[in-house]
Amino acid sequence: MKKKTEIIPAIDIIEGKCVRLAQGDYNKKTIYNENPLEVAIMFETAGVRRLHLVDLDGAKAKHIVNYKVLETIAKKTSLVIDFSGGLKSYNDLEIAFNSGAAMITGGSIAVKEKDTFLQWLEKYGNEKIILGADAKDGKIAVNGWLEVTELPIIDFISEFHKEGVKKIISTDISRDGMLSGPAFDLYSEIMKMFPEIEIIASGGIASMKDILKLNEMKLPCAITGKAIYENRITLKEIERYITDC
Repeated sequence: MKKKTEIIPAIDIIEGKCVRLAQGDYNKKTIYNENPLEVAIMFETAGVRRLHLVDLDGAKAKHIVNYKVLETIAKKTSLVIDFSGGLKSYNDLEIAFNSGAAMITGGSIAVKEKDTFLQWLEKYGNEKIILGADAKDGKIAVNGWLEVTELPIIDFISEFHKEGVKKIISTDISRDGMLSGPAFDLYSEIMKMFPEIEIIASGGIASMKDILKLNEMKLPCAITGKAIYENRITLKEIERYITDC
């Protein structure tokens, strides 16, 4: 049986609470649960193996903030956690890994301080360091998506692919939190150009139909958040999908 696209639920944190933003806009915030651990346990109970945990306060502050949430979830579940948001220094990374992150995602740092990101890649390896390739209208966005650069996403990925990056998370910001469907064409283009990179699709997933289409495309992983919180994708559906794997 071929490996299916792995569903990775997202938990975004502001002030220690589980929230979702629309298109990365901090003014369009919905609080879904005051206790992220409860949410993580629900995912684990449904058979989920991995979790995408985003420190939105950290992304804004430009240093890690919500590491205690990471620590609590890591200690009280067996989820494999990819952590991102505000990771700008070795100290931030040490805090993240010591708090239980299995992997970290660096996006803004790769744009702003390429040498620092490459040092992380060399020190921790390409299984632990994921490249964040988030874009709006095909251009890379940084700093919690508050700033859109002129750097085309394909050029950006190519640059780091040459340096040994093995995993990327790519979010089409215009779709994130909008339940409008993933950027299928973008992921198809990335897969065609970089077949050996593990692409983690993110943004826009609205239903299991989207997951199934990504699965048909043979995307390795897909992050989804709002669709779960809005009950467009139920935990029962996720459980059935995982069981069928």
